[in-house]
Order: sequence, then C-alpha cells, then structure tokens
Amino acid sequence: MSGNIIAIDGPAGSGKSTIARALAERLGWTYLDTGAMYRAVTVLAIRDHLDLDDDNQVGELAERVTIILDAGVTVNGEDVTNVIRTPEVNLGVSHVAQLPRVREAMVVRQRELAHLADAGVIVEGRDITTVVFPEAPLKVYLTASLAERAKRRGGDEDVASIVRRDDIDANRDASPLRQADDAVVVDTTGLTPDEVVEEILKWQPNNQ
Repeated sequence: MSGNIIAIDGPAGSGKSTIARALAERLGWTYLDTGAMYRAVTVLAIRDHLDLDDDNQVGELAERVTIILDAGVTVNGEDVTNVIRTPEVNLGVSHVAQLPRVREAMVVRQRELAHLADAGVIVEGRDITTVVFPEAPLKVYLTASLAERAKRRGGDEDVASIVRRDDIDANRDASPLRQADDAVVVDTTGLTPDEVVEEILKWQPNNQ
C-alpha cells in the first residue's frame, strides 16, 4: 500500500506527532506513531532492569512484546500512555532505539500495522523515509529551531536533553536519522499545525 503512505521524519520536537495526527484526521487515514513503540519497549526494559545498551536482552524483549496503538499506547495489555514520556524513558529511549535487533523487530511491526490500515496511513519517526518506507510517494522531513523544539516538549525535555538525543539519533549505527534525498523539507518554526499541514498537502500526489 505504498501509494497510500505519507512518511515523516525529523528530530525531537520538530512537530512530527502533532502534524502526523492532524494529517491523519484531515485525510481520514490511520496515524502510526513509531516513536511510541520504541518508548513502550523502553518502559518494559527499565522495569525488567535490563541493560539498555544490550542488543540481545532488549532485542529479545522487543521481538515478543505486544504493542497496541489506538487512542493511547498499550504494551502487554497495560496502558502506558502516561509513562512513555517520563524523564527516565526520555533518557533511555535513545539507547534502546539505536539497538539493531530492536529496530529490526520494530520495523517489521510498523510495516505490518501500516498494511492493516483501511485507507492510507501517516507514519512518523526517524527512519521512516529512509528505511521503513523508502518507496513512499510523499516523504517529509520536519525541522525547527532548537529553542522552538525545546519549548514544544513542554518541560519534558530541556535543550541539553534534545541536543544529546539529536547526537545519538544522527550518529547511531542502526538506521540513523537523516534527511532522505527526495524528502520535502518543512521548517515548522513559528508555524501553526494547520499551516504545516497545508504545506505538506501541496506535495501530496494527486492532491488527495
């Protein structure tokens, strides 16, 4: 269903989740928050006292976990919507998300979920345009100033935390964050979600 996918990448605080949700609502499509999936795995890894840099331990966990994304985030039957944004998870998720075995497991799940969508799907993350759906007809890379991104995190993360995550995301060996050559780049600094949505829709094939 690559013809019905809008793939969105970008660093923390660039507006990916907000814009993806707004696009999904506008088009009547499914929204898939891949970052929430990595955060859900991180929650369980922390609770199980696993080494967050151990690919085998955390990878095995990622391969057997059950994650449901609907109005919230449920992992192994537990609603963790309010847990995945805690400071401890913010610190841990960049470690978990750079593990090759974890990423492989999550990519498989992401493709499965996207193909279950009734109409189209808006998928956002950090390797969506380059790894998960490189053939998506519309690829978007969102960015924003560092100050704006920190402000949007609403106190969950400060500038130092975001800079640290940027460095980890951009320099990890497994699926690093990078801008796809054919992605539409949108700087969301100072723009409202509606303005960003309108800009993205200008690039939508056949203006669906």
